[in-house]
Amino acid sequence: MSNSVLTTLVVVLAVLTVVSLVLSVLSYRALRSRRRGSAASPLPTDVQGLRDEVERLRSEAEGALRHLAVVRYDAFGDMGGRLSWSMALVDETGNGMVLTSIHGRSDARTYAKDIVAWAGTTTLSPEEEEAVGQAKAR
Repeated sequence: MSNSVLTTLVVVLAVLTVVSLVLSVLSYRALRSRRRGSAASPLPTDVQGLRDEVERLRSEAEGALRHLAVVRYDAFGDMGGRLSWSMALVDETGNGMVLTSIHGRSDARTYAKDIVAWAGTTTLSPEEEEAVGQAKAR
């Protein structure tokens, strides 16, 4: 290719880049102004309104998985690195799940078990029990 063709290509690419940048900035500004215009209603200023808002937030967060604990370990004696793990995800009432990943030489297996009232609905391994215990303590 000749120098004039290369120069023309570079100029065209530069113009396209600038146009793309300008369109991106305009799009961002429009999105930001739309978000500002549709902001959530302001918080109530009276005591009863604030109490109602707090109660609404509490009920909304009631089922959130707030207690989390991870236990890492070697599932097999001949492997190092503590690549296996059990993770408990539990809400305030002790309901949730335990996820376990057992890492072997050629594969990894993942299991999920239900937790109800801080106890497993199926038999938990010692590592899973430890994860649930740590989650309960938090």
